[in-house]
Amino acid sequence: MAAENHLRFEGPLVIVGGAGFSRADLLTLQDAGAAIVGADGGADAARDAQVIPEVVIGDMDSLIHADEWQERTRLVRIAEQETTDFEKCLYSTEAPVTVALGVTGRRFDHTLAALDVVARYGDNRRIILVGEEDIAISFSGPFGFYAETGERVSVHPLNPVRFAHSEGLYYPLNDLTLAPGVKTGTSNTALGGDVSIVPAEGETGVWLLIVGKRHLMRFVTELGD
Repeated sequence: MAAENHLRFEGPLVIVGGAGFSRADLLTLQDAGAAIVGADGGADAARDAQVIPEVVIGDMDSLIHADEWQERTRLVRIAEQETTDFEKCLYSTEAPVTVALGVTGRRFDHTLAALDVVARYGDNRRIILVGEEDIAISFSGPFGFYAETGERVSVHPLNPVRFAHSEGLYYPLNDLTLAPGVKTGTSNTALGGDVSIVPAEGETGVWLLIVGKRHLMRFVTELGD
């Protein structure tokens, strides 16, 4: 980690929010060596899962007994009210891959705010949002992975993105433009084997790959190297 209020992590980083998450997911990520950061009151949720974050970042308006937390771990108070605690955690840290637990679900406004944040940061940072059944990974360039026959593969644009081509999908993305409010790539299907998704040359818009949660640790390992 770096000094002051900008923290650099060499391995995977997990940001824990307070919107609910699987304790098993958090423990699996911790056992794999990921650093844990609490987004304000998300630190309380992590503690309830018997995990103490290495640092808690936020305006501390929802952290229970913030003064007592000072005896447990490092607190980074950020007073500005222009951003969410999730975004405060992102702009205060660096990591090769960042997993967000408990920042989506429960409240629509928090979920939409999290997607808005990923749209801004996902062009140069790999962020994985974890839900109950699936994960959403941010990209602004090409990506390839292995998928089983019939597996659901969704491609959701956070900015307008024109795709040059895809391989391994039932509905190809060849020369197709996806854009929020215009066209999305929900519930495509893998043909089985290697899948590749390639935006057109010069495209920098952020898009989400949404697949089953069973891929989580494999992608954390691959993207974190």
